[in-house]
Amino acid sequence: MKAVKYFFLLLLMSCGTSKVIYDYDKKIDFSQFKSFHFFEDVGNGLNEFDVKRATAILESELSKLGLTKVENPDFFINIKAKVTEAQNRNTIGIGIGSGGRNGGFGISGGIPIGGKKLNEEIIIEFVNATTNELFWEASLISTIKESRKPEERELYLSKAIQKILAKYPPK
Repeated sequence: MKAVKYFFLLLLMSCGTSKVIYDYDKKIDFSQFKSFHFFEDVGNGLNEFDVKRATAILESELSKLGLTKVENPDFFINIKAKVTEAQNRNTIGIGIGSGGRNGGFGISGGIPIGGKKLNEEIIIEFVNATTNELFWEASLISTIKESRKPEERELYLSKAIQKILAKYPPK
């Protein structure tokens, strides 16, 4: 039963539109970066639980790329999030009408369905520890439900970070 819930959640997440935008310094040799650490104030715009989730997921995904977390790293990572209210286009229309030959009366309205939606932008920045210059950045913008359970939040962050890191290092 639990697997069915996660499959359904994954299906719903894949239906949402999400787009990753990358930017990086073309002059940088990405092979020089072997170690990382997070900025002390990482996670601007995220709650404390999501900061812990995101940093753990990033650590795991970057280790798969051969990078290690150390105290004196080659680069630092910053994570930011921006949330805005999304327009809900899913509504049920209700109308009342009355009409005759020479007159009319009408009322209509829409009731939103599916709960409140938010647009969330997750931004991950890699900053050279030696020069303190940004050398790689990616952001993912997606529409999410306002209220999500902790498991849903973790699954969303995992998929979002995997998608963001899909083109790191740039080829």
